[in-house]
Amino acid sequence: MSGKQIPVVVLTGFLGSGKTTLLNHLLRRRAGRRIAVVVNDFGAIEIDAMTVAGQVGSTVSLGDGCLCCAVDASELDGYLEQLTRPAARIDVIVIEASGLAEPRELVRMLLAGNHPGTVYGGLVQVVDAAEFDATRERHPETDRHLAIADLVVLNKTDRVAEPERRRVLAAVGELAPGTPVVCASYGRIDPELLFDPAVAPAEEEKVRQLTFEDLYAEDAHAHGEDGARGGHEGHLHAAYESVSYTARAPMDPRRLMQFLDSRPEGLYRIKGFVDFGAYDPANRYAVHAVGRFLRFYPALWPRGEERLTELVLIGSGIGREALLKELEACEETGPRDAPADERGMWGVLRYVPDPADPGPGPEYADPDSDPDSAPAGA
Repeated sequence: MSGKQIPVVVLTGFLGSGKTTLLNHLLRRRAGRRIAVVVNDFGAIEIDAMTVAGQVGSTVSLGDGCLCCAVDASELDGYLEQLTRPAARIDVIVIEASGLAEPRELVRMLLAGNHPGTVYGGLVQVVDAAEFDATRERHPETDRHLAIADLVVLNKTDRVAEPERRRVLAAVGELAPGTPVVCASYGRIDPELLFDPAVAPAEEEKVRQLTFEDLYAEDAHAHGEDGARGGHEGHLHAAYESVSYTARAPMDPRRLMQFLDSRPEGLYRIKGFVDFGAYDPANRYAVHAVGRFLRFYPALWPRGEERLTELVLIGSGIGREALLKELEACEETGPRDAPADERGMWGVLRYVPDPADPGPGPEYADPDSDPDSAPAGA
């Protein structure tokens, strides 16, 4: 991917589902990441142990690179422009949508925006396990929202018995087939599901001042994350897997697109670099996939770097061995492979952004369109 692109994660869920609790949890465990939060709601967001109550001003800096903005949808473009300036040094942007917001429109707006400094980071739908049936009754659009989510967080599972949890999980699976579902209590999910690890110079780590995050970690260790001394320190028994794949043989673009078209259920994120060999010897292709969203970014091979395909795949219940076999089947294996031709790259090039026509992308087509005509990668 050429230049730094900041992922924009959309956090949605109906009122009371636990969006703000989940967001506060991510902020407490951001591990050095500089997070910008865009809030389109009325509520309280705790950032670095500071609380912003109600609707804040247009832009408020709360120190250490964390920003909180209360915006209307029409203002979002302007704020993203501000947050992607190099001086802001932001690593990830989280949009916490109103409990009554329409997720599809937020995603459309992001994909249609002309922001070379941002990349779509996924739609996370938070669901209240204890109020699942009541929420669907009050808000029938719940079913539609779940159907377009890239990741579902089934929250408040501590409030339901195991048979009820399994029933709700099955219902969510029917409404969002193939979408990874992570069970949580108090919004505690592993941040690595959404954010890449922060990279900080060692010398910066040695001299930096103690932050609110450090103080919170010490307090949580002493009292338990919910304040009960002697409780568990918020261990995140992550219900997801991370699979690394490296290949020295170039990848066949047609077979790789077939793999991406039929990604295994539960596969949430794919990131890394792809070598297409003779199909494009000058460039390596950064790949970024979140749920339905897929993009390739060609860039010249760095001088002297070994030509490898290196991918990281993250998901829930994805089956490591089967996944690696499917990827190995995408490698070029010699004489049986057809000679490289320009048509072989057509499937890949469809997902290379055109700066002149950002568009909403094919991943979120008209909801009334024929689902059987969905494009590759959708």
